[in-house]
Amino acid sequence: MCGIAGFIDFKKASSREVLVGMTDILHHRGPDGADYDVIELSHAKVGLGHRRLSILDLSEGAKQPMHYKDFILCFNGEIYNFKEIKKELIQLGHSFDLESDSEMILHAYEEWGEKCLDKFIGMFAFVILNTKTQHFFCARDRTGVKPFFYFLEDGLFLFSSELKSFHQHPKFSKRIDKNAVAAYMQYGNVPTPHCIFENAKKLSPGHYFNLDLSHSPNKIDEITPVQYWNVYDFYNSPKLTLNYEDAKIETEKILQSSFEYRMVSDVPVGVFLSGGYDSACVTALLQKDRTEKLKTFTIGVPDIGLNEAPYAKDIAKHLGTEHTEINCTEKEAIDMIPDLPFFFDEPFADSSAIPTTLVSKMAREQVTVALSADGGDEIFAGYNRYDYMMRYGKKLNSIPGFARKSMVGIMKSISSDRIPILKNKYNFHNRYEKLKNVLYDPSDENIMLSLSQQFTNDQMKDFMAVKFDELKTAYNSKELINGTPLSYMQAIDYQTYLVDDILQKVDRATMTHSLEGREPFLDHRIIEFAAKLPDEYKYHNGVKKRIVRDIVHQYIPQEMMDRPKMGFAIPIANWLQNELKDLVEEYICESKIKEQGFFNWNYIERLKNDFYNGKKEYDTKIWYVLMFQMWLLRQAQQPI
Repeated sequence: MCGIAGFIDFKKASSREVLVGMTDILHHRGPDGADYDVIELSHAKVGLGHRRLSILDLSEGAKQPMHYKDFILCFNGEIYNFKEIKKELIQLGHSFDLESDSEMILHAYEEWGEKCLDKFIGMFAFVILNTKTQHFFCARDRTGVKPFFYFLEDGLFLFSSELKSFHQHPKFSKRIDKNAVAAYMQYGNVPTPHCIFENAKKLSPGHYFNLDLSHSPNKIDEITPVQYWNVYDFYNSPKLTLNYEDAKIETEKILQSSFEYRMVSDVPVGVFLSGGYDSACVTALLQKDRTEKLKTFTIGVPDIGLNEAPYAKDIAKHLGTEHTEINCTEKEAIDMIPDLPFFFDEPFADSSAIPTTLVSKMAREQVTVALSADGGDEIFAGYNRYDYMMRYGKKLNSIPGFARKSMVGIMKSISSDRIPILKNKYNFHNRYEKLKNVLYDPSDENIMLSLSQQFTNDQMKDFMAVKFDELKTAYNSKELINGTPLSYMQAIDYQTYLVDDILQKVDRATMTHSLEGREPFLDHRIIEFAAKLPDEYKYHNGVKKRIVRDIVHQYIPQEMMDRPKMGFAIPIANWLQNELKDLVEEYICESKIKEQGFFNWNYIERLKNDFYNGKKEYDTKIWYVLMFQMWLLRQAQQPI
């Protein structure tokens, strides 16, 4: 796990000092070493920088940028099956000097070109420069566990693991994309492949691109990524005909293989154990055949009622792990908030980043690698919104169109504030607006958008002070063919919420403290198999994640597992009304909002007043605005 950064400058004006600055701002991603290469090609200057967190092959020879023949590699991530691929390459005549996956990537690329990606099991973002052909290859893993940002303008191409590198280049233009601002306000993040800055993008998961630097004069005007893997290929495949018991056996085999691969390391490894089914599944399958005890970690913030430690402790005791409970105070959690904009680069509104960062900090004191259990909900149908769709989607569609539209017309003429009793119920006003939306259009796509967006499209027109266009994202995908509502939601989540919220959160939270986070559920073989399972193997009679639950019950008693899902819930409403109220007044004030020009102050003022006068369900909306404002101020402090 590392940080990569670099440039291609067709004007040859970029210096080694700039490259060092772009790379060293990522020190937290790789505190164990750094190196920098500047290569003069006939028509461009190329800079490659690398910060190293030593995980596999701790020798000095494994440092990067790594050279082999005419190839130079900058790589962030892990290829877990590198030993198997090395054996295949040796049979083809290759020889190796190191025990690193990095060296294998160079040989694999030499042998198979971009087709080498099909062989990799892992998480990765990397670039390879061929100094002979002057071709530049960039790739990102199938699910998007590892980030890859790039910027292209006026003959300058920049790339990095994090956007903060770009601020170190004097030619990076920090023009904010108002369309991306609007998207952030709806989703709490900027959806891939878009970025908060103009001319900057994220490389989409499962994509690569090639740049030809050999022509004169050469100025890349456009980059067209190529998709080498697509989750829809598996959701569109025929469903497997396995009976449930056989499917459960096969699922466990694939999970076991995936989980074991994530234990490959030359440094200590631990597991985040929350007490829920996904982390219990990872821990149970890894511990069952081991004599040595796994190191497991659980965080609790008892001051705010966030404390899964007792449940995790019982599971750890039952499985026999070496367990560590990490308790933090509410003050420790709140004190972290001002630093979030630095580590997240783009505005980011998932408040669970706070406990995720705290547990990463504590775990780093004992291990260098930590396994998380993200992805289980998307793959095996664990979210409450799937339950909502299965319970109410058909019912909404069964209402005749004229009746639904008549109801919408009545609701539009009656404000939620005028409805007795209900107007005082928590979250009633949000639900009222969303109900109008799904009654008007109860399609799978519209229900999914309604459940995913914080502000409706109509609300955004009033909220934004500038004209904006709706960005094209994976939320709008039409690639599912004859799929079910459940598979539609799962596929959308796999390409949106998982990538732009969950994985971005875990990558920044772990890397903030130089901890490698690994995602055992995100082995592509798992989703390729699970996507072809019948829906009822995942969601059955109101039971979510059915097949995972039944696997876990083989190792942990059901009565120990069955409890309401807690998650990393943060009392945002409480904080905003008390400890963070001064912060709200400082950042969300008339002068700043009007000066910045993105948002309509009158709308925000009403939102604030309603929130402080009792509509606590507006806490998330206020939080979204606060996180954007804090991020925006941080940008003003970045070098230009």
